[in-house]
Amino acid sequence: MKVVFSGRRRLPLVLLLVSLLFGTMISTAAPARAAGAQVVSLTHLDQNLWRVVVRSPAMGHDIPFLLLRPRTDAAGAPTLYLLNGAGGGEDGANWLAQTDAQKFFDGKRVNVVIPEKGRGSYYTDWQSADSKLGKPMWQTFLTKELPPVLDAALNSSGRNAIAGLSMSGTSVLNLAIAAPGLYRTVASYSGCALTSTPEGQAAVRGIVYTASSADATNMWGGPASPAWRRNDPYLNAAKLRGSRIYLSSGSGLPGRYDTPQEQAPGAPPLADQILVGGALEFAVRYCTDRMAARLRELHIPAQVHLPATGTHSWNYWRDELKRSWPTIAAGLHS
Repeated sequence: MKVVFSGRRRLPLVLLLVSLLFGTMISTAAPARAAGAQVVSLTHLDQNLWRVVVRSPAMGHDIPFLLLRPRTDAAGAPTLYLLNGAGGGEDGANWLAQTDAQKFFDGKRVNVVIPEKGRGSYYTDWQSADSKLGKPMWQTFLTKELPPVLDAALNSSGRNAIAGLSMSGTSVLNLAIAAPGLYRTVASYSGCALTSTPEGQAAVRGIVYTASSADATNMWGGPASPAWRRNDPYLNAAKLRGSRIYLSSGSGLPGRYDTPQEQAPGAPPLADQILVGGALEFAVRYCTDRMAARLRELHIPAQVHLPATGTHSWNYWRDELKRSWPTIAAGLHS
């Protein structure tokens, strides 16, 4: 059979045949856009617990999430993104293992999405590839790629909230600032909003290195890089206007959960919880005080809870999640 190519169709058809013969894609135009994010799998694990895996073009690989779904009347439910701390949930310290979040949300009409990755990443877009973490692009993934595909897969309402603790207590503020209007409520538990000061930079670098052995210079650049100021929630607090805000921090002094009988499952030795966790929470309290004052200066309403005791530990964050739920729910259902 004779195939005749004529006119402008000749070159594209020849290239197509060459591509099929040699397994190589040849293009005469600009490269095609990368495919959008895709839900790879949605698996029911137990009761209201599911696992969803989403392929991210920005991240270049699949990202797993734990998902709490309403058992009934799930269609049209809103979504709460609930981020883990510096370990990203990869170290076993996560919302489901350390708290009763699964039970708490059972019966509530909300999808709760918990990443199982993200250690030491600050859930942000990194400027350069790192030898330990590669090049995380969490901000792009969480704010642009993920919401539309999850909304479609879960038939959700499109109303979102976000909450996080410790490292991600900073991240949730930055994510809301980067994507105005995406999150109706932002809840930060024991997060530090001051990241661009010398002390703030030192703390961020220490957290990144301790969690992942990565170098935060690859994240936001050297000390003078403007990215540190762009990712400082205190400096950019005005961009939080329009979202409901919840901030909380303990004082660093031992409280009701700093005893052998009241520690969370998998907690560190009690002495570490009191000494190290106390020092961390004391520093975070300063950040939270400053952020709360900044919001007041800007006349941005915020619910702020600053108890007289409490260390940097899970049982306090469990309580803060429950305490903040009315604020989160009001945003999701308004």
